[in-house]
Amino acid sequence: MNRMFDYVEKAAFHRPDAPSLTFLEESFTWAQTRSRCRAMAAKLHELGVGSGDLVAHLGFNSHYLFELYFIPSLVGAACVPLNYRLSKAEMVEVLADCDPMVLIADAAHMDMARAVAAQVESITVVMGAGEMALRPGELSYDDIANSAAKPLDPTLAGQDDDTIILLYTGGTTGHPKGVELSHNNVMSNALGTLAPYGFKENETHLVSGPLFHAGSGSRVYSAVVLGAHTVIMQRFDPGEMLRLVPAYGVNVAQTVPTMLVMILDHPDFADSDLSSLRMMTYGAAPIPEALLSRVMKEMPQIRFAQAFGMTEASPVLTVLTAEYHTLEGPFAGKMTSVGRICAHVDLRIADAAGNALPTGEVGEIIARGPNVARGYRGNPEQTALSFRGGWYHTGDSGYLNADGFLYVVGRIKDMIISGGENVYPIEVENVISLHPAIAEVAVIGVPDDKWGEAVQAVVVLKPAANVSAQEIIEHARARIAHYKCPRGVTFTIKSLPLTPINKVDKIALRKAYAEGAL
Repeated sequence: MNRMFDYVEKAAFHRPDAPSLTFLEESFTWAQTRSRCRAMAAKLHELGVGSGDLVAHLGFNSHYLFELYFIPSLVGAACVPLNYRLSKAEMVEVLADCDPMVLIADAAHMDMARAVAAQVESITVVMGAGEMALRPGELSYDDIANSAAKPLDPTLAGQDDDTIILLYTGGTTGHPKGVELSHNNVMSNALGTLAPYGFKENETHLVSGPLFHAGSGSRVYSAVVLGAHTVIMQRFDPGEMLRLVPAYGVNVAQTVPTMLVMILDHPDFADSDLSSLRMMTYGAAPIPEALLSRVMKEMPQIRFAQAFGMTEASPVLTVLTAEYHTLEGPFAGKMTSVGRICAHVDLRIADAAGNALPTGEVGEIIARGPNVARGYRGNPEQTALSFRGGWYHTGDSGYLNADGFLYVVGRIKDMIISGGENVYPIEVENVISLHPAIAEVAVIGVPDDKWGEAVQAVVVLKPAANVSAQEIIEHARARIAHYKCPRGVTFTIKSLPLTPINKVDKIALRKAYAEGAL
């Protein structure tokens, strides 16, 4: 029987006074974390939350969200960490899709929580996490968590294939998809990545990325398996990270390439004491080889590991381990790969029919294993398509070399990864196309030194129409999250290139943009 909260119980039993969490200079022990989780779970049960129900969280990273990665599972429910960067309309769409009973929000997002709760019928309880003025009927997370825990029937708890967390990811259809991850899924990822990452027990980990993403969120489960002390950043800030590492003796930090650029470029970097930091992992976006070389030269005492994966895989499929992060010697050429397949993962390169391709041939990356999700909540059609034949079809193309290293060469789905955030072109195109001056629009990713890729809109205006690039960007910003909006707009008088089946040819478009031929 696999239950993730059992690891919290284990740490609290063996090391009750050891630190579990630190957030905004406030630290908690494992005994305190266990008590707070039990108290909150008992309250959820009292409110009627049970098997299969959902508890949503809207807010920045915090110890509250760390706890909520486990609390609902004690009564058979699951947590839904919401992307606080979404617009109100996008937030309502996600909440209406999953129908949570409880919505918990921090002070910065309480007004948004109230507004969306009024439009989502399933939400019967709104709860405030942190200091804020609450309205009649709203509950205080802290008051509940700090109260004496009532006895809770252990048979209520979720386990094994029960969903423990629901993480939303965008889609090529432009609609959000809720990925259902089970206890078995997240546990297999946590245990299966310990060796390739080189994690050790009882160290101090820094979580700096958003916990509504699987990349950062999976480290919550890794931390409890290891009995680690987790230092949580509310939001990533390079200067704050440089302060926190020596202040708490951080040993391991998880980043995306954009963060690495910001750390190296920060004025305090040269004078910062990073001697405790022995390992940094990165992923979520392509990393330019020049940046990786710079990072390794300027942080020579730190070992690096790269992960490749996605939410549906809980999230790791492959890891490029530390020994292959080298600029010279026999392993030097491996840094352009995303590493080898993790022991708990079965990964293949397949043709369009799902047949395995020989070594060196490019095809779609497909995977299966105990870490792979069972599907998308309430979306049997997309589940059947993406998880067909017992394999998760990633939509990414790549090849395996003779040594078993995976090389990713493109994205079948045309997804853009900007600063670690997934941006789906169709969603941006749909919004821009609503502008009355637009005749045609296509969105592509273009190389960017800071963000990895930047969102670029290519538009054809209607006859006699006149609109500026900034007007188009502001039009998009009023309707979707800012990170999805174009950073640049290219106007062209040519019709957009089409494939033989009359779809916009993104390959030809990217080539024309790069050559200045639009």
